[in-house]
Amino acid sequence: MDSQLAIRARGITKCFGDVVALDGVDLDVAQGQIHGLVGPNGAGKTTLLGVLLGLAVTDSGSLEILGTPVGRAFEAPGGVAGFVDGPGLYPSLTARQNLTALAALRRDDRRPADVDDALEQVGLTDVADDRTRGFSLGMRQRLGLAAALLSEPRLLVLDEPSNGLDPAGKKHVHGVLTRLARQGTAVVLSSHRMDDLEALCSEVTILATGRTVFSGPLGELAAENRELDYRLVTSDPARARRLAADAPGIRLVDGSPGRHDGAGLVVRALVPALDGLVVRLVEEGIALRELGPLVSPLEAAFLALTEQQSTDVQQQETGR
Repeated sequence: MDSQLAIRARGITKCFGDVVALDGVDLDVAQGQIHGLVGPNGAGKTTLLGVLLGLAVTDSGSLEILGTPVGRAFEAPGGVAGFVDGPGLYPSLTARQNLTALAALRRDDRRPADVDDALEQVGLTDVADDRTRGFSLGMRQRLGLAAALLSEPRLLVLDEPSNGLDPAGKKHVHGVLTRLARQGTAVVLSSHRMDDLEALCSEVTILATGRTVFSGPLGELAAENRELDYRLVTSDPARARRLAADAPGIRLVDGSPGRHDGAGLVVRALVPALDGLVVRLVEEGIALRELGPLVSPLEAAFLALTEQQSTDVQQQETGR
């Protein structure tokens, strides 16, 4: 076991009857890393999170959590916290009472100040004495995160923590997760919010039909053999368009050739071809004022997976 790994999973398989939820999944998550899980509905994300929290029994494979090998069925070791399918709360209790009761259930000898600190970290101090039955989805998610913080986790596992968050809630949650990672806590989270994953995660694992189709740094997605659409804004749109039209590996994909209204030039290319175009623009004395993908590499990969999965399902249905 690598001492720097909070999670080391090899060949994890989990079936529900004839349905294969996880099919030989490998996963490495380093201490101090925020690792994202991405995939279409039914890809196996929630099942994998359940396995990490000890809520699901694997059929085969090996798993090590915080340096400890665990069996097919295990109780999450100390230092592991999180939630799947939303946090469990007592609706008749206040936010503070929920956390106090949870600390008591864990036989955690915490002072009330620790509960208050957790509430402050997630931005719920002002509603600490409100009953949670009136909480919005985003407030419940933040309270679930506060509950996880009580155990001072070394591994935090979260399922869709951004659900229902307003900008203020998002800021609090991002701040908490970033701070935990800086302190050495490993964080694994699943989300359909690509912007959140790109803002928080250093690495992602993409699942499709229970299998890993990509796992690694976000930057490697752009380097994969996948063309993306990029928007370029330059000091001379007309000349930039002509250079792009002649550049190898570059395709123009935006409006008419005569359109130079400052909206920018949209091209489709792999990263090496785009780099070549940028060099040509600089050599020709054309200033590059803006360059970025119209759709992020992570979102493009997700959309490609979703489309491929839909195509596979249609083919299976047609073949019956």
